Amino acid sequence: MSAPDRSGIVYHVDASYFIFRAYHSMPRDLVDPGGRATQAVYGFARFLADLIEQERPERIGVAFDLEAGAEASFRTAIYPAYKAHREPPPPDLARQFELCREFCRCMGITEFASARYEADDLIGTMAARARAAGLRNVLLTKDKDLSQLIRDGDVFWDLPGRMRYHYHDIEARFGAAPERMADLLALAGDAVDNIPGVPGVGLKTASCLVAAFGSLDDLYANLDRVAFLKMRGAAGVAAKLAAHKAGAYLSRRLTGIICDAPLAERPDDLRPRGPDVPALRDFLDAQGFGGGLRRQAERIAQRTDGIYA
Repeated sequence: MSAPDRSGIVYHVDASYFIFRAYHSMPRDLVDPGGRATQAVYGFARFLADLIEQERPERIGVAFDLEAGAEASFRTAIYPAYKAHREPPPPDLARQFELCREFCRCMGITEFASARYEADDLIGTMAARARAAGLRNVLLTKDKDLSQLIRDGDVFWDLPGRMRYHYHDIEARFGAAPERMADLLALAGDAVDNIPGVPGVGLKTASCLVAAFGSLDDLYANLDRVAFLKMRGAAGVAAKLAAHKAGAYLSRRLTGIICDAPLAERPDDLRPRGPDVPALRDFLDAQGFGGGLRRQAERIAQRTDGIYA
């Protein structure tokens, strides 16, 4: 059976989600010959190899966050408390992030990371460039923040949950249409990232407000109408919005994904180059990986269908 046509699609992988998932779900006794943890690398490597083998993407990029980049992020410059309360990753996980990037390179897959921009911004920038080139985007993630990038023809793919969300599915799934997700998140805030939002306004209330008014600008231009919405505690919500307008707009600057980061690559630069077999074998040996993952990678390297030039 021939593979489906992937020529008009760019696959964007949110690496952090799959690495954290593997770190917490794979057996802790997966270690390299020196006894160092490798469960996140192994889980991520299996995921990426499965994706390549099953989907045969013609264009694919993997975006990483740099843990050390949080302090240099443009969002931290706007709001120094952004993500300030987050604990650093365990040393064994931080090391595995770098190994996951190395695995991408061994597999001939383009990977991105930036101190100033987060993985979301790198995905947003490449997705915008792909769309401008007439291509469709598939985002592999479970992070609702990235749903703001989806447009008609794109797919938000929650692979572990076995769910694919198209443009018109996003509002029902996350509470707002893609174009309004950043406004919804700005109103509700995010305790994980330390985004203040409007205290007392949660996702459900924020969804009602966005549905009624659209953008944050339209909401504040019609603040006198909020008290008359058919929403529990509408008058109190109106007062909270008025009192925390500055916080809402600050949060909006934090929740919006940048789509014009200074990436050198263009969509055609995301064509897989195919595995560097000697480097890949050395990498697998160094991690103590073998068996199925090695055979899978070599099958990909031997493919002759023209996907990997």
